[in-house]
Amino acid sequence: MAKIRHLAIVTTDPAKLAEFYERVFEMEVQHRADNGNVFMTDGYMNIALLRNKAEGKPSGLNHFGFEIDDMDDITERLQAAGVPAPAQRPADRHFAETRAFDPDGNNFDLSVNGYERVRPDRVPAEEDENAPA
Repeated sequence: MAKIRHLAIVTTDPAKLAEFYERVFEMEVQHRADNGNVFMTDGYMNIALLRNKAEGKPSGLNHFGFEIDDMDDITERLQAAGVPAPAQRPADRHFAETRAFDPDGNNFDLSVNGYERVRPDRVPAEEDENAPA
């Protein structure tokens, strides 16, 4: 089976976004291109932060997810980076417990549970009173 190992995010400031992912998630810069693009890794997944060349923000990535060890630690790091604390995901979501966003507004999920198994507190949508209709 093929495995997703690379995501690309279009941004007006690749260096700023790289600094965010480096500081909050301890990702490492693999390469800084002459055109300003930054390529990063967590040792498994690679992210390309690509300079936005179009007028206006194009449609693109909906969200991606980080598996983390400590929600409190990441929450503190996010707030120190100037973005809001993660928001709880609805109980009918399968994997991630919370969602946050980077300085460019890109959504990402955060999961201590991981993405290999459904989170134990999950409530099926038809049984969840708070699930969107």
